[in-house]
Amino acid sequence: MTQTTTPARPKRAAKPNGQWKVDGKAPLNPSEEMKAADNGLNVRQRIEEIYSVQGFDSIDPEDLHGRFRWWGLYTQRAQGIPGGKTATLSPEELEDRYFMMRVRIDGGALSTEQLRVIGQISKDFARDTADLTDRQNVQLHWVDIIDVPEIWRRLESVGLHTTEACGDVPRVILGSPVAGIAKDEIIDPTPVIAEISRRYIGNPEFSNLPRKYKTAITGHPSQDVVHEINDFALIAAQHPELGPGYDLWVGGGPSANPRLGERLGAFVTEEQAPDVWEAVTSIFRDYGYRRLRNRARLKFLLADWGTEKFRQVLQDEYLGYALPDCDLPPQPTEAGDHSGVHEQKDGRFYIGLTVPAGRVSGSKLLALADLVEAKGSTRLRTTPHQKILALDIAHDQIKDFVGEARSLGLEAYPGLLKRSAIACTGIEFCKLAIVDTKDTMIDAVAKIEERLADHDGKLPRALSLHVNGCPNSCARIQTADLGFKGQLITNEAGEQVSGFQVHLGGTLAGRENGEAAMGRTVRGLKVAADDLPDYVERVVKNYSASASEGESFAAWAHRAEEDELK
Repeated sequence: MTQTTTPARPKRAAKPNGQWKVDGKAPLNPSEEMKAADNGLNVRQRIEEIYSVQGFDSIDPEDLHGRFRWWGLYTQRAQGIPGGKTATLSPEELEDRYFMMRVRIDGGALSTEQLRVIGQISKDFARDTADLTDRQNVQLHWVDIIDVPEIWRRLESVGLHTTEACGDVPRVILGSPVAGIAKDEIIDPTPVIAEISRRYIGNPEFSNLPRKYKTAITGHPSQDVVHEINDFALIAAQHPELGPGYDLWVGGGPSANPRLGERLGAFVTEEQAPDVWEAVTSIFRDYGYRRLRNRARLKFLLADWGTEKFRQVLQDEYLGYALPDCDLPPQPTEAGDHSGVHEQKDGRFYIGLTVPAGRVSGSKLLALADLVEAKGSTRLRTTPHQKILALDIAHDQIKDFVGEARSLGLEAYPGLLKRSAIACTGIEFCKLAIVDTKDTMIDAVAKIEERLADHDGKLPRALSLHVNGCPNSCARIQTADLGFKGQLITNEAGEQVSGFQVHLGGTLAGRENGEAAMGRTVRGLKVAADDLPDYVERVVKNYSASASEGESFAAWAHRAEEDELK
């Protein structure tokens, strides 16, 4: 008897990923269709000639919910909508008729003149709102579309702009806040940042990327630009033959699928850096995954390719030459947030000021500009840690400057938690948020520091507390000692309340822990917003009781028993 066999079913063809160099440029989702139909940069003309004249109701929905981002504009959350509605309402139902506007500040460099212009715009057009972000930008709220052309005119009159501050584009370039002034700087990244910005920002060749694309460049040994969570990063390195230059990292990003960037083991000279940026960005543009938005960041391509293939494609297809190998730069020996008073290489001083939750105001920015000028300076820097630095302060002006800044709510010597506390925009203005962040964090930090003031046990040298209003991790919760991700939780009374999932022991490369690591989550551990001070006090005291001598909080949190973390 002859036995028949069923023929093997042919393998189902893999769906295309929307990689331009592999699958062609046919758009595979509505976002790609929008970008293919009209470049986001082109919407500026419509804003100036139509929308600002005819008002909010004249705005084409595709521009409103898409291309406006290319010019730093998002509709903000309508007031009074609770967090429980975030996932159930459409963007149109969630949004207000006003905008968040993001002022792009590549490298964080600001003059007092520029700061004063931002402050006056805030007072005139944004209800005196202003936030310092953890990407060195300034965000304004309550912006009316009819005022946008005048805001642009004022910003551009002093060399500022909002070009590609949002959208599927190269976002703001993070730069060392002490570039060009630090005594121990290895290489000044200012020329590289300026050249990348000049060549590529607003360039149509790079204004349609698969998703947002983040850059960080530093020449300081503290590695002060959170390079491990950027798509493209250069950190200072010394080559034995070529001298000072940069170590190349790619593919980092937090959000709902966090991934730390990886070294390609390649050394980049100052002269090569803009070309290498163009090449890596072109790889993302040409090979990045465009079909699914949740897989459209460079980190997913790197995960599939690996660093060896990525470097090979970079050199063979895009640069046309091999990059020298590079050793891992030394571990930082100091904090990279630049809080406090520090001597510059010219003998003057820079002073790092902590701004609670990054929340300032136009009035406060104007007052700070006046203060800096009164002490003989005209230069400031924003930081990736929601701080602002005043540069070029003479030694005999330090005491007065610190005291007068404190009267503005800007602290040069913040407490343990206030120094490293970061919060995203939260439910006050963000359409994605579920809970309040800034007020919650400011209140919690004040209470915790008061309770720990008389604590007799040991406390960590540093302790970062980051609060985020949704899973997207704009406040980098996975890389904080204490990271809190907003969500609605059910309390013991059965009520649905604002709360947080907890991430513990995250860290970026630094003096505390060496290598970067994502935080640990404890199954079932959630904290109500009202209980946040109690929780942090409890877990810090547990650390105090059981950490070994010199052990950082992050190291302890990764080895502690679950009961100690609850």
